[in-house]
Amino acid sequence: MKTLYIKNILLVATVLVTASCKKYLEVIPNNALPTESAITDAGTARAAIIGAYDRVQGYYASSYPTLGTITTDNVVFNGTLSEYLQLDQNAVPTDNVITVSAYQSIYRAINSANSVIAYVPAVQDAQLTTVEKNKILSEAYFIRALGYFDLARGWGGVQLQLKPTTDLTVLKGIKRSTLDQTYDQVLADLIQAEQLLPEDATTRNRAQKSAARALRARLHLYRKQWADAENYATQVISNTKYSLVKPYKSFFTAPFQTAESVLELAYSVNDRNTYWNLWYPSSAGGQYTLKPSDALVTKLNNPSIGGTRNTLVAGTGSSVYGVLYNTTATGTDPSYLIRIAELYLIRAEARAQQNKLVEATADLNAVRSRADAGATTAVGQGPLLQAIEDENGVEFAFEAHRWFDLVRTERAGAVLGLNNRNYWLFPIPYSDVLSDPDVTQNPGY
Repeated sequence: MKTLYIKNILLVATVLVTASCKKYLEVIPNNALPTESAITDAGTARAAIIGAYDRVQGYYASSYPTLGTITTDNVVFNGTLSEYLQLDQNAVPTDNVITVSAYQSIYRAINSANSVIAYVPAVQDAQLTTVEKNKILSEAYFIRALGYFDLARGWGGVQLQLKPTTDLTVLKGIKRSTLDQTYDQVLADLIQAEQLLPEDATTRNRAQKSAARALRARLHLYRKQWADAENYATQVISNTKYSLVKPYKSFFTAPFQTAESVLELAYSVNDRNTYWNLWYPSSAGGQYTLKPSDALVTKLNNPSIGGTRNTLVAGTGSSVYGVLYNTTATGTDPSYLIRIAELYLIRAEARAQQNKLVEATADLNAVRSRADAGATTAVGQGPLLQAIEDENGVEFAFEAHRWFDLVRTERAGAVLGLNNRNYWLFPIPYSDVLSDPDVTQNPGY
């Protein structure tokens, strides 16, 4: 059984789901070249950063977007595997296979980035120019920032491991940081990344300066730093490299990497993303474990709400299914990490929170106009913020947003009926708590 659909290249490492986070970090990644002796020249430095990206592909190919979708009102459980049912019911045990895989896979990506940060600066190779070395380092800082951001919004403050774990002594005495401390580390890494990354006019499947700014806009939004969120979102929106593409389905229809994408991770027929399998019905070769909720389908099919976003679903009656991931024959769907639509809605929310209602409405309407949904009718700060929340829920219906948005805005209780805030965070894997005295469990588990 291939529950999490992570690429074959990662399966050897992921079978050790009973290992603790720290023990998991001790495992040398198969393709990340984490040791000082392994990263010695231009070729191994390049391979090391590709290995780090591969780790991010691993957790964004299924487990992490599943955490952001099936836990909400947009997606419901439609299969037989208990790990998905537990997430759908927001009754997640500490050994849930999907949360364990996501948590440990993110740490593996961080460890790969740590290796690049630790060892690439010492590489002396005429073929590795200073420009390329800085680019590789900056991408590693970005990947580490992304990893700790994804951990923080899912599990709260976590252990901050900033060195590759080739020596067990570096693991001793590392306790969980607070959420603010974890976000501080994300910010520090993004500052480093933004300084060194190129302002690339074409690349969309690897980090560049705008990707760091976009993630920073998202970070400031989560921290309720409205002016900073607005500022960094504006920097990305102002870049002519990006635009809201029409029709809506253009960004998730091959060929990919449209002007919509600030950052998407690419796959190929030899390196597949099989996440579509969880969404498609058996008649189309899928398992149909994740299904659009009836309420979401109604919204998508309402011209004044969904507009052309009704192209996110196919089928009829009780057999409606999601088609964001749709390359069933080739498995080349990207993982959508950051789209320009998100930056418009980040700026809309940040502006509304600062009572810049005219400007916020304009940003919201830009996203709605692209989907041919018409202008918003919301008037006043409260209704406008609600409209922005609703727009996020439709715009990113099958991406890793809805759950995290409802938690950060403290709306998970009102929308999902999940009033026990302890369960707004996922549990730290039981094996980590059991084997590591420096790891404390989230309350309620």
